[in-house]
Amino acid sequence: MKCIEAFTDGACSGNPGPGGWGVVLHYKGNRKELSGGEPATTNNRMELTAAVKALEALKEPCKVTLISDSKYLVDAINLGWVKRWKQNGWMRGKGQPALNSDLWQQLLKQLEKHEVTFVWVKGHAGHPENERCDALAVAAIEAVRNN
Repeated sequence: MKCIEAFTDGACSGNPGPGGWGVVLHYKGNRKELSGGEPATTNNRMELTAAVKALEALKEPCKVTLISDSKYLVDAINLGWVKRWKQNGWMRGKGQPALNSDLWQQLLKQLEKHEVTFVWVKGHAGHPENERCDALAVAAIEAVRNN
């Protein structure tokens, strides 16, 4: 399997509000950047969308280290929250619906295809690729506003 590093970030201007996501993929010295936005969304949806888009961009099953500054994303996977939500019919504790179940389902589908390790990094702390993903996401918000 190819070993890929995927850096992802989401951003929102207002929450909810216009949002954007950014991805930087690394493979054997090659680099690919992806981004996009939505006119009305939330920060967590953009964080999840970035992860989904990063994995969807891979043309074959890969071993991926996915680096994100989203505790929501990383903890939901690494601490097993998303599996519990799915087992409970997309319900969290206390009878509350799990938010963003459509995106979680897309992400889980990608996790069946790829071997993914999720790693959290502190956002806005000078990590070069995290900062680049943030810049891509913010630019995507501006593009959405200008359309």
